[in-house]
Amino acid sequence: MLVGSDVFLFRDTCNVYVLRSGRQAVLIDFGSGDVLDHLAGFDVDEVTDVLITHHHRDQVQGLARAAAAGIRIFVPPVEKDLIAGVDEHWRTRRVENDYDVRQDRFSLLYQVPVTGTVAEYRTRRYGPVEVYTLPTPGHTVGSVSYLVDHGGARLAFVGDLVHGEGRLWSLAATQWSYTGFHGNAGKEGVAATMLSCQQLLDHTPGTLLPSHGAVVTDPPRAVARLRDRLQALLGMSRSAPFDPERMLQQPWREVTGPHLLRNTTSMANSYALLSDDGTALLLDFGYDLTTGLAGGQDRSARRPLLASIEALRRDHGIDTVEVALPTHYHDDHVAGFNLLREVHGTEVWAPAHIAPVLAAPTYWDLPCLWYDPIPVDRELPVGRPVRWREYEIGVHDLPGHTLYAAAYSFTADGRRTIATGDQQTTEWEPGLKPEILNYQYRNRFRIDDFTRSAELYRILRPELMISGHWFPYEVTDAYLDMLLDKGRELARLHRELLPGDLDFEAEGFAARIFPYRSVVEPGGTVRLEVEVRNPLPGAEPAEVRLVVPPGWRVQPDPATTTLGGHEERRVEFVVTVPEAGPPAERLRVGADLTVGQLRFGQQAEALVSVR
Repeated sequence: MLVGSDVFLFRDTCNVYVLRSGRQAVLIDFGSGDVLDHLAGFDVDEVTDVLITHHHRDQVQGLARAAAAGIRIFVPPVEKDLIAGVDEHWRTRRVENDYDVRQDRFSLLYQVPVTGTVAEYRTRRYGPVEVYTLPTPGHTVGSVSYLVDHGGARLAFVGDLVHGEGRLWSLAATQWSYTGFHGNAGKEGVAATMLSCQQLLDHTPGTLLPSHGAVVTDPPRAVARLRDRLQALLGMSRSAPFDPERMLQQPWREVTGPHLLRNTTSMANSYALLSDDGTALLLDFGYDLTTGLAGGQDRSARRPLLASIEALRRDHGIDTVEVALPTHYHDDHVAGFNLLREVHGTEVWAPAHIAPVLAAPTYWDLPCLWYDPIPVDRELPVGRPVRWREYEIGVHDLPGHTLYAAAYSFTADGRRTIATGDQQTTEWEPGLKPEILNYQYRNRFRIDDFTRSAELYRILRPELMISGHWFPYEVTDAYLDMLLDKGRELARLHRELLPGDLDFEAEGFAARIFPYRSVVEPGGTVRLEVEVRNPLPGAEPAEVRLVVPPGWRVQPDPATTTLGGHEERRVEFVVTVPEAGPPAERLRVGADLTVGQLRFGQQAEALVSVR
């Protein structure tokens, strides 16, 4: 079927679009692959590239044919693992007592190698065709649409974002999570669809070409009808109306005045510090324009967006987002850092104790790590201020919520301000007793952390505190006194509850292995370090033995050292893997610890894959 000059629709398990240039073509989606048997009918000799809008099986089930034919395959970045790594997905996807209702099982049965991922928010040449890739979550978390200027018209290949005039191909696909307590629970994809459609219209396409259904020749009319129906559906479960236009047009609100803004659309608060020269520094940037998180924690359930950056340009005169600073490493605070770098050239600056966690997530046994390494352009010494444009920013160690966290102090619009990430809530009134101190043991909380942070605040005397998940707070002496009292009380209770003769700090373990996740070839070696803590008050000998799979060799065996009271130190091992044997994933290595006369057993583990 001819859609436009040199653009054809081939009906298969989904609509496959053929973009012809001379005797070559680029395909949008692939279906069963039968299109390759009909190229002569389109006067095409060669398909150079296939661009995939989303991972669902009706789009990609024949993709192995494309790979076998040497055709380049490009997929959405968020969903690469559901195409090129789907074997692991099937191996690990939970099916018992399953509360993850996303349609991630509507994926390839067997993985297919891909050439790469499409460049979101950018125009790139694929074969003979220039294509702009727009993230359009809704039908799936990672869905994208492709915009092509062709023959004087702008075509939008939208996958299953819309289906014809005011309809969706599937509502079930838009349910990203099981029902819960948030306003969009179970309907995150519905809200995301509304936002994606509005952003799509901002690019003024003349025609929408969906994966199922008829070509849409009046996009504003079709989207308006769809939005009205989706708004009604959302309204059945929300106490407050969902306003996609406000999220897109007014994501930022002033905090201290025109130079400090808060992003009201991000899951964890991000803040923009604006310079008079038209540049911006971001404090945290995780899940922008969020409608709620999808069920599951796999890579395809989490996607960063950059929608609010355009509003900085449009409404606040910002031409460059120059720097991004993390308060800590958690994904809801840093998920967008790499995309900021790729699209806007943003540099990542990070305190020296946070930078290694960002740069090598597999090295650490910590929760809430982002999936990919985040390179750090500049490491900041803790305890020394850093100059950015006209601002002097204090960089302060802030352990508590996590060991790898920082506070930043600065003056904006004449107000002394401190950014504290997720350290404590800022919703407090005298006489009320909400949960104030936000500690998680796996984040490596230590008993006196909140006492130290309260003492830091009393030294800095901020007028305003901005935090990760709560509204900005006007700091009072009563609030600072309360934080110090709470910190001391928390420390006292831990010391009264935990063993008095052994000090493991709050975590309860005396060993951990680095790196936590590693990969080694058959016959290869991997170096592992075990960080050991002496929980006793006096100096003691410590012995560490590595527990490894059969046939593996360890040097030394065991490792011994002497530690002072409550001292921590690392010992190193070289582990050699046998040459024979099949590849294996996540084989367990343990660290068996004895300190003095006390045997604590296998206190830590690490995961080693052989491939």
